[in-house]
Amino acid sequence: MAPRSCWENSLADVLRLVVAERDELTANVARFVLRDLAGGPLPGYGGGAHITVSTPAGPRRSYSLVDAGADRPEQYTICVRRDQNGRGGSTSMHDDVHTGDVLEVGGPENNFPLEQAERYVFIAGGIGITPIRAMVAELRARGGAHIDVVYLSRSARDTAFLDEFSADGALLHHSSVHGRLDLWPYVAEPDDDARVYCCGPTALIDEVLALTMHWRPSRIHVEDFAGVDALGGRRVPFTAVWEPTGARVEVRSDRSLLTALRAEGVDVSSSCESGTCGTCRLRLVSGEADHRDLVLTQEERGEYVMPCVSRALSGALVVAPVSPHTHRAAPVS
Repeated sequence: MAPRSCWENSLADVLRLVVAERDELTANVARFVLRDLAGGPLPGYGGGAHITVSTPAGPRRSYSLVDAGADRPEQYTICVRRDQNGRGGSTSMHDDVHTGDVLEVGGPENNFPLEQAERYVFIAGGIGITPIRAMVAELRARGGAHIDVVYLSRSARDTAFLDEFSADGALLHHSSVHGRLDLWPYVAEPDDDARVYCCGPTALIDEVLALTMHWRPSRIHVEDFAGVDALGGRRVPFTAVWEPTGARVEVRSDRSLLTALRAEGVDVSSSCESGTCGTCRLRLVSGEADHRDLVLTQEERGEYVMPCVSRALSGALVVAPVSPHTHRAAPVS
């Protein structure tokens, strides 16, 4: 099974893009079209890619690109669902961003890419339709593959791109009308020539993973938006060492490694702070980490750690930046 998408973001190439269009797809989902200030082409991407947006309120958030990939696109299009229980990023996009505004955007990253197959089964829940829309559009343009789309939402009025997917032959299921959909018929027969892509809430991801245990792991791809509780599970205090300076940082049981580093003046970039995006990735120099993220592959876990959610299993963790964008800040007075 492919790991839950790492959504690893980088602001190495920051773009300043103007909001050329904004419209409301549903009561809670807004669509934003972003273009180069000078009207030039933007860095290319493939289906499943995302960009990282610095919202007016400050938080950086990752949003899937919803249009088919292109080598030199004229625009990036994202859709943002307002989350009243979130940490302010989506609310800021809805309340503070208007046509004509300029946003700082990290270039496209893709850790949920399309793999070659003869048949595709796409299962989307709610706003999870956004990367899948781009994938389906790319595959339609290529031609040759069989595509099944299962799109789950609460009601018709909550469904972004309702008319488009209705016309495209997708199965649209509204739980408020029809109850819970049995997904088993769509994945009952494992197929080495097929790929299953699922994006949506954690409950949907977990269900699809459970239903496809009899498939080859490499045929299943999921992207999880919910993330991990940074202070969930067993929490034992530990010590971290910031390798560039040798500073020893005590990480209490009631705070994350990321928070503890920042309290000591270590500036670590972050976005989701829930183990799903990869922005805060640090190099694991030594020590045994208690990896709790949804980002790193098994092979990567010997080299990196996600300080937003992961902790130490024993002893001290020695960590260091993986790029110049993570650095020692001015001392905190």
